[in-house]
Formats: sequence, C-alpha cells, structure tokens
Amino acid sequence: MPIKLQIVTAERLIFEGDVDEVNVPGQEGDMGILPKHAPLMTTLRPGEIVVVTDKQPQFFAVSGGFLEVRPERVIILADSAERADEIDIARAQEAMERAKANMSDKTGGGLDAAAAEAALARALTRVKVANKRRKNN
Repeated sequence: MPIKLQIVTAERLIFEGDVDEVNVPGQEGDMGILPKHAPLMTTLRPGEIVVVTDKQPQFFAVSGGFLEVRPERVIILADSAERADEIDIARAQEAMERAKANMSDKTGGGLDAAAAEAALARALTRVKVANKRRKNN
C-alpha cells in the first residue's frame, strides 16, 4: 500500500504521486518514511530526497524546508527543490567552486560565513544528485 507524496516549493509542484518510500535529510539526521508512518513534523536541511516507487529510485535536491507526515500522506514544503534531471551539472559545479572560493576568502567577499556554508551545501547537494542521475541512465 503506497503513500501519497507531494514535494512543493513556493514556485511550483515538483512531484506528486503514490510512492513506496521517501528518504529525506532531516535536521537531526536522515530518515525514511514508509506507509502508515506515525505523524511527524520536522525541518529539513539541504540534502538529497530519494523517492522509491516500484523499487525504482528518483532523486531530488532540496535546500531545506519542512516535512509533514500524516498516516496517508507526506508533504514536503521545500525552500527550493529540483529533480535530478533538471539540474545543469556544469552550473552546479560552478556554484560549488564559487561557494568554496567565498568560504576561503578571508576578506569577506560580500558573504558572511553562514551564507557561504549554506551556498556550498546547496551546490554540493545539486552536484551529488545530478551525478546520481548520470549513474542511473
């Protein structure tokens, strides 16, 4: 018996459908959600969402947000999210290099340390998820 999943951002619906399992990057650690999971609400950190349907994984990059689990439905309200096949890996790698440069720039470079760390986490996640798409094709 599958569980209904929605992944939503302020701009659009990223995914909607029945799934067998959802793995998310919770603020306190990664967690797996199966049908009939206990109700739960938590924040998400930047990371990878893995959605499994008929033993086939789909990968998404998320920059953070909220997760709500109900017995029959999971809703992810993401700050931003992308399907693996939507990620331009060259742009993601450029963003990762910029974020690394900003973190090593001791003059500040316009970004504070927390913003630079957040940018690096988002870029690393996007590169990781895009590379998984390549491996599964």
